[in-house]
Amino acid sequence: MLKLLFIRHAQSIGNQQKRMQGNGEFDLSPAGRQQAEKLAQRLAIEAWRPSYVYSSPLQRAVQTTEILLAPFLAEPLPAVIQDLMDSDVDVPLEAQPLAAIPVEYAEELREHQNGIFEGLTWGEAKARYPTLCAALEQSSDWIPIPGAESLQEARERARRFLQTLLARHHNGDQIWVVSHCWILQHLIAELLGCDRSWRIQVHNTALFEFWIDRSRWQRRDQNRFNTDLWQIRRFNDCRHLF
Repeated sequence: MLKLLFIRHAQSIGNQQKRMQGNGEFDLSPAGRQQAEKLAQRLAIEAWRPSYVYSSPLQRAVQTTEILLAPFLAEPLPAVIQDLMDSDVDVPLEAQPLAAIPVEYAEELREHQNGIFEGLTWGEAKARYPTLCAALEQSSDWIPIPGAESLQEARERARRFLQTLLARHHNGDQIWVVSHCWILQHLIAELLGCDRSWRIQVHNTALFEFWIDRSRWQRRDQNRFNTDLWQIRRFNDCRHLF
């Protein structure tokens, strides 16, 4: 199977401050670093080793990716040094060199470009743009925000990313995709073949794991309904935080 693991970045300072981060740059908070370290430990214990990693280029995703990869990239100690250490010391004997896990920072994985709201709290936005914010609060319909991308544009870049991923990778590959809450909703809906994007309350460092038979992905016979070929193994899983 082709195994896909979608991961939301760890908590950022912008998350802590309840800011509409968009494409703004925010570092991970101290709590976010702890979240990422807990997830890294869990993935290392599970031996969930990626063969390729895609990440958003925004700092909060990049920092999460670096922390998650750290246990897999530590260089093993030479045997002569291991002999000098206590036998109960854990040594990463199967660590992979950096070049063995390629990382690509994909523009399509950026968070929603939210225009004039970028970096603001909702209170700050209401103070600066009271008429627009009042309209947004009173309607469930999509209302354009100056400088922001549309829902259609977001869904189309999610589709482009997945088409590229599926063209490049095949059964046996294990892929990590580290991204953001809003665009992950579109990516997941697109992967599942939904003609709508669904609201998912995605927790920081939550995991969404999908296994697909890439060799049968394009078939249109009744195997499309064969649940052995398309499996949701985890959905919004954040047990590592508790």
